[in-house]
Amino acid sequence: MTRIRPSRPDEGERAVEIWRGAVDATHDFLTPDDRLDIDEMVCGFLPQAPLWLAVDENDYPLAFMLIDEGHMEALFVDAAHLGSGIGGALVRHGLALHPEMTTDVNAQNDQAVRFYERMGFKETGRSPTDEQGRPYPLIHLKYPG
Repeated sequence: MTRIRPSRPDEGERAVEIWRGAVDATHDFLTPDDRLDIDEMVCGFLPQAPLWLAVDENDYPLAFMLIDEGHMEALFVDAAHLGSGIGGALVRHGLALHPEMTTDVNAQNDQAVRFYERMGFKETGRSPTDEQGRPYPLIHLKYPG
């Protein structure tokens, strides 16, 4: 049984573990140098970020979501639990809080693009680079509340 709750200050390291495993499983388009640079950036902010966690029956975090003012900045599921419905549960939780939630997805991450399409998100635009100007195109999405 998965439960969703806010993160606690002592769970930052687990969030980074989830992020690393998920990225390694789904972001094979990243260059090794970019992967290291992004890892350093993530380690600098993720442990202190206010996250929504999906936890198992033992209260162990399996996935997280970061929402800032109605924009889902991050959604990552432990690689061992990809495809289990945990990501969908987190998104539905986010939509209950922000019915017209927006997010961005790497265009090269086919699995994530299909996931957001199944969840009902609609494309609102594209960018040729990520937020840091790296050559990873983004698809901008919005839930049509």
